[in-house]
Amino acid sequence: MGSLMNKKKFQIIAKDVINLEIKALQELKNKINHSFNQAVIEIAKCQSKVVLCGVGKSGLIASKIAATLSSVGTPAFNLSAGDSSHGDLGSISKKDILILISNSGQTAELKNIIQYANRNKIFLIGIVSKKDSILYKASDIKLLIPEVKESGSIVPTSSTTAQLAIGDALAIAAMQFKKFGKIDFKKIHPSGSLGAQLKTVEDVMLTGAKIPFVNEKLQMKDALKILNKKKLGVLLVQNKFKKTVGIITDGQIRRFNQKKIDLHMIKVKKIMTKNPISVDKNILAAKALSIMNNKKITSLCVYEKKNKFKTIGIVHIHNILQSNIS
Repeated sequence: MGSLMNKKKFQIIAKDVINLEIKALQELKNKINHSFNQAVIEIAKCQSKVVLCGVGKSGLIASKIAATLSSVGTPAFNLSAGDSSHGDLGSISKKDILILISNSGQTAELKNIIQYANRNKIFLIGIVSKKDSILYKASDIKLLIPEVKESGSIVPTSSTTAQLAIGDALAIAAMQFKKFGKIDFKKIHPSGSLGAQLKTVEDVMLTGAKIPFVNEKLQMKDALKILNKKKLGVLLVQNKFKKTVGIITDGQIRRFNQKKIDLHMIKVKKIMTKNPISVDKNILAAKALSIMNNKKITSLCVYEKKNKFKTIGIVHIHNILQSNIS
């Protein structure tokens, strides 16, 4: 019975903690104003890097925000407040933006950093909850977070949730201001499942001599040699102007053979399927795979700059699957 009561008590505690943090976020939402807009613009237009720093739990939040900014196209790193007075302040340049995070704004370790920033005219954004603090008064842009009740009244909980939320908001707003999209994201996240999902057709397509081109006037006996050599199970048919006008698949050839039709002396143009399905090189490979599945085909012609008849590559379903895209 006692154990059951304890478990119920733990659930009550959990809900109380979460409710306090929800309240902190609601109050933070109401404090978003023109200062936030200014901070986003400064971060997005920064020509150097964004340096974040905090002490204790705020330092851990600073580290996470720095990682998020870097992930969405804004170079950023976390500066250790403890190490800053032992030479690390030299890693901050005049073109950088410095973001200091402190609930009280009076943390002793931050005072030297604030003085260094002001002395060297380094742009300072303060994330702080107290208007009468050193950090608030010294900041070029002041992002005021609410003074909130901490769960348990011993360690930062609600305040660090608010700090993290405003950091995420800054990162996403700056990302959208810079029009940082999926293609940009893929460039700095090439590995892992996320990077694989953001690969484009251009990343996986075959080009140059690997494309199984044949002229529309070629006889099938010669076209079959190219089909066997390229080993893609498909031929792309071009006219004399090098425009892609048709496609022949090994499935088509099998169906002709089943009808006991001798293909050898027939010209490619006679049996090709006109207007093969083509995709732009910049679409996601995952989308190309979806098109193949829906159309029940295994290959797509690839073009660029809206010129659908100028084939620059071919993407086979195996190329996509081998890239761990699904």
